[in-house]
Amino acid sequence: MNAVTYVGIKTLVRKEINRIVRIWTQTFLPPAITMTLYFVIFGNLIGSRIGQMGGFDYMSFIVPGLVMMAVITTSYGNMVSSFFGAKFSKHIEELLVSPMPSWAILVGYVSGSLFRGLTVGLIVTLISVFFTEIKVHNVWIIISTVVLTSVVFSLAGFINAAFAKKFDDIAIIPTFVLTPLTYLGGVFYSISLLPEFWQKVSLINPVLYMVNTFRYGFLGVSDINVTVAYGIITAFVLILGFVSWYILHKGIGLRS
Repeated sequence: MNAVTYVGIKTLVRKEINRIVRIWTQTFLPPAITMTLYFVIFGNLIGSRIGQMGGFDYMSFIVPGLVMMAVITTSYGNMVSSFFGAKFSKHIEELLVSPMPSWAILVGYVSGSLFRGLTVGLIVTLISVFFTEIKVHNVWIIISTVVLTSVVFSLAGFINAAFAKKFDDIAIIPTFVLTPLTYLGGVFYSISLLPEFWQKVSLINPVLYMVNTFRYGFLGVSDINVTVAYGIITAFVLILGFVSWYILHKGIGLRS
């Protein structure tokens, strides 16, 4: 990495972080309030009637899922809004003609989304302490899973932003794809409760592997093989990373 590339990445990351922190009432406060409501409604009110799930009280069971859900939606939302904003205001063209390579521009934007996703995840985890005892089975699985997942959905958000023509287009994927996948990804339940057919259908949902691997890091239980889950998550990082780089390198959907 030469000096120009290093300074470019550093500047882009700093710009993204400053933007996120400056509007903290929009970036950090809403997910904190939303997840607190989830803890109150699903954890205290509904959870007290459900009892145990997977050998743990219901609140402890859903905490990893809720943290992961916040990380997924935040990472995706940050990238799609930030990059589409740059595209809409035309200053992405300045980056495209700069000496910065395409991969460096991508790293800068992904790093910003990663910062916001992990910060929100940490905030939600701290909030959960007021509702239940946090158990940690393997801290390295927790960290690696949340980082890889945040990167996956940051890259997915980039692809969405690249092809979006107007602001309405950046709401389609979160509404009709991301939300159903998240809610059906084992956040609130174990797929072992489902009929066998629906258990198999659930296995095509990539969010299921992310949520369960993250839950395994906290509780040591998972509905799927953790090694297989790591392979699937890593594959998504590589595939989406290459597609994003190619889009940026060729300027697909970016040059007017």
